[in-house]
Parts: sequence; structure tokens; C-alpha cells
Amino acid sequence: MTRVFNDPARFAEDMVHGFTAAHPDHVRAVPGGVVRAHRPGTAKVAVLTGGGSGHYPAFCGVVGPGFADGSVIGNVFTSPSAAQAYSVAAEAETGAGVLFMFGNYAGDVMNFGQAAERLTGEGIPARCFAVTDDVASAPAGEPDRRRGIAGGFTVYKTASAAAEEGASLEEVVRVAERTNDRTRSLGVAFAGCTLPGQREPLFTVPDGRLGLGLGIHGEPGVRESELTTAADLARTLVEGLLAERPAAAADSNRVAVLLNGLGATKYEELYVLWASVAGLLAEAGLEPVRAEVGELVTSLDMAGCSLTLTWLDDELERLWLAPADTPAYRRGRLDAAVPSRAGEAAAPRRAPA
Repeated sequence: MTRVFNDPARFAEDMVHGFTAAHPDHVRAVPGGVVRAHRPGTAKVAVLTGGGSGHYPAFCGVVGPGFADGSVIGNVFTSPSAAQAYSVAAEAETGAGVLFMFGNYAGDVMNFGQAAERLTGEGIPARCFAVTDDVASAPAGEPDRRRGIAGGFTVYKTASAAAEEGASLEEVVRVAERTNDRTRSLGVAFAGCTLPGQREPLFTVPDGRLGLGLGIHGEPGVRESELTTAADLARTLVEGLLAERPAAAADSNRVAVLLNGLGATKYEELYVLWASVAGLLAEAGLEPVRAEVGELVTSLDMAGCSLTLTWLDDELERLWLAPADTPAYRRGRLDAAVPSRAGEAAAPRRAPA
């Protein structure tokens, strides 16, 4: 149960207030979400993550040099409005265009799309990209119907790294598409999550069972099975993803791997599971590249986890390993993590409506 709140209706607003107060060197609040505390000193594509609250550190936790330029923050499990997306983009863009990135959910697709149309109409090139990594949400032959879950983290990371290098908007979109095409995720739930102010979870899982193929907005799994050992669970997750190996990655054996906790599964449990996952990946001839084990895309207090594989090529591996400095995720060293004062003082091209 989510126990710490004031007014449940203001949960997201209160969270943003606390988040920005805790990380003033990385982020500042703007109408609709947050942007980097220091604007880039030169024009670059503004990569903006977005979606409903309840998933920290997705999406606002990865705003900072080397990763996202801003995040559009909706209410809990609720798509942000088009006005919010436009507002954050107007604060974050620096003259090279805007890329909105989000999971493939109808509300996000519609609202971010409207914001992109408005920006483009005002002379700011803007594109949208919806992540579709969840193998349980639709058949392999219908990838456009698949949801975005934890695999979005890898897609956002590589696209953001490309933008940080100075790639054009078209190139950043290409990187996002290539990463998404090579990314597959599968998740399980042991218990449902509870919205702030509510006493009952959005769904339940019987004791001793697990829900396979959950969503991150309280959607239950597509089927139930017995919860046995960590080794059995690892085999279910790994085999489920290997069966979906992208044809374009047939010759790739290096993978970015995320073993993601959903909010109430202890890190120690994840490491027990990772020991089995790592062994199975090795048996399959796959080599993890800087694997991440921890909470990356959560669902409030849901008990469960997901496994993500991204089959890398040389370009994607370089971007996956590129340095980043954000409130929730740090990798490597960014010698220019804080831009010049001139860059910090740069004003947005237009104030949000």
C-alpha cells in the first residue's frame, strides 16, 4: 500500500516538489514536469521522456547530462496532457528539435502527438517515439500493439546519448528505432500495486502464484503460474525472451540486460534471480554488457520484476555505455556535466502557453 501522501489528488505535484528540492543541481520544475537545471550551452536535440507518475526512476529520474533533457509528468498512471508536453518542450528545446519518448499507450500517443504537431506548426521540429518492448502484450507479428515497459530505459538511454553527441533529430529517431527493434522485455508480478488513497490493490495474485506478462499501470498478467524457485523463474524469463530474438540481431551475442524491480521486490531477491539469469544467458552464448540489476521502471508498490534484453551492435553498445549524470542513474564521467554559465542563462525560444 502507498502510505506516505498528503492529498492523494496532489500526489504527483507533491512528488515533483520534493524531487526538485532534493536534486537542484540536476533538475528544476517547470509547468508540466521538469527539465535539466542547466541548459546546454549549444543547440542539441531535446530528448524528453514522459508518462504517468508512479514509475520512478522512470521517467523524471533520468533527466540530466548524458540522458534526458526533461520529463513530462502526469498524474499517477495517467498520461500527461498535450499542454503539459508542450510546456516542458518549450522550456527544454535549444534550437535542434524535440523528441518525445514514451511507452506505447493510447493516451500518451495522442497527447504527445498533439504537442509535437503544435511545436512543428510553430517552427520547432518535433517527433514522437513510442517504445514497444513488452513481448506478452501482443503477438510477435503485431509489434505496434505491444506496450512499453522497462525496455524503454534502454531506448531512452541510447537515443539520449546520441543527442548528447550532437546527432540530428532524424539520427536520434533512427537510434531509438534501432534500439527498440532489438529490445524485448517480459515481466512477472507477485502482488498488485495500490494507488495513493486507496486500500485495495488494482489486482491480486493468489499466494504461491505469479502473474506472467504484467503491465506497469496495474494491468494484471496475461496468465498465472506456480511461483517456485528463482532458478525456475529465471528460466521462464530468459526462454521467453530468447524465443523473441530479433531476426536482425541473429549475429549479435552482446546484450544490454536489465533485471528490473517493480517497487516492492528486494534488491537481495533480484540478485538471487540474477545469478540464475546470468548463467542461462551464458549457456545461450550471450554476453551481458554493463548489466543493470535494480529498480529502473517501477509500478508504485507492485511486487514483481521484469527482464529486458537489447541485442547490441557497435553503435548501440557505444551509446549504451556513454556517460550520464542524473539523479537516479550515473555512469562514467562527464567532464562537462555542468555547462558554462552562458549556457545556463540561455532563455527558451518561447514561453509556454
